Amino acid sequence: MQILSNTSTNSRLEEFFVTMLQEIYWSEQHLVNVLSTMTGAASNTELIQAFDQHRQQTVEHVKVVERAFSLLGIPAQAEPSMGLQGLFDEGWQVIDETEEGSAQRDVALIIAAQKVEHYEIACYGSLVTLAATLGEIEVADMLRAVLTEEKETDALLTIIAESKINAQASEEPVAR
Repeated sequence: MQILSNTSTNSRLEEFFVTMLQEIYWSEQHLVNVLSTMTGAASNTELIQAFDQHRQQTVEHVKVVERAFSLLGIPAQAEPSMGLQGLFDEGWQVIDETEEGSAQRDVALIIAAQKVEHYEIACYGSLVTLAATLGEIEVADMLRAVLTEEKETDALLTIIAESKINAQASEEPVAR
């Protein structure tokens, strides 16, 4: 596997970059389904819309990563991400442990989603830097656009939480 046309062997950095790209590919593919579940579990209209919009963006993110693989001249191959699998599992857990239709569940969903967003922001930020370092400027630019969308989603989730969901959850009585 050769990602740079002007080299005859891959550097360790190139191999690490490809592994990270494979992991984010796996993550984006799985996140589409996770976001569908989160959309169904949320009760706040703004939150439902935000999750649905991000699911649609994530479908496009999968395509962007596939284009990055194509530009690099390597097959798109997913590699499980242990870090994101743990965050996905945590998301399932908050759904199981919170009351349906409650603001508390919406708060927990936002927190779970933001943990995923922060992980993705870290991954895409690193991928952008590595792609640029490796001279893959077009790939870096494509991934930078995804990074921007991830940051926007994170900011939107904060606005939704702070606008009223957190306050509503603080007023919900403890279920007995």
